Amino acid sequence: MSVNNGKVYIVGAGPGDPELISLKGYRILKTADCLLYDFLSAPELLKEVKPSCAKVCVGKKDGLHLKEQKEINRLLYEKSLKYKKVVRLKGGDPFIFSRGIDEARYLSRKKVDYEIIPGITSGLAAPESVGIPLTIKNRISSVAILTGRKKNIDAPIDAPACQTLIYLMAVANIRNVVKALKRSGRRDDTPCAFIEQATTKNSRMVQATVATIEERSRKAKVKPPAVLIVGEVVKQRVGSK
Repeated sequence: MSVNNGKVYIVGAGPGDPELISLKGYRILKTADCLLYDFLSAPELLKEVKPSCAKVCVGKKDGLHLKEQKEINRLLYEKSLKYKKVVRLKGGDPFIFSRGIDEARYLSRKKVDYEIIPGITSGLAAPESVGIPLTIKNRISSVAILTGRKKNIDAPIDAPACQTLIYLMAVANIRNVVKALKRSGRRDDTPCAFIEQATTKNSRMVQATVATIEERSRKAKVKPPAVLIVGEVVKQRVGSK
């Protein structure tokens, strides 16, 4: 039961294309009294709020943290005391490799009313946007979404026995991702693809294999945000030969 008048909406902004935010997320965004937002692949969404909306950037990306997570949590609480409708806008989906769960738990402890509005994760949108399926009936039936980096840089990267592997945040750590794939028994000729800035006008794809993805991605100067797809599904891309 909330003891505050305000409500916090933790909203997934989607993978990059501003039109891929959900209808509910868009409706809530349009009526927000206060907006706390990340560095987004779709900055156009920031223009959709009403003129009176108070906007606070709390973005985090490699090498730059405008606000630490504890401060973001505190801000959400403080804004909920001041504003009726507070939106926490997060890239992708708020519960997939995001701190949305930490924010929700904090709000729950503070007895703040909140709601989670899911978003489309880039892990699913990136391959689909370039025609790569994630499953194929009777042939490919398992998918894993994984992180390509861990807080402890010496910790091994996961490479489970799924037919399709999707890595987020793998660009800078591609060498260790490749090592993990090889340790797990993936063949050198296993297809791979990096999809950079998926669903945006600047989207591009770099295709390779487990043996060549590190070299090709570096030569192509692939930069975050980019999603790595590993598995036979890459060969099944619509329109590929």
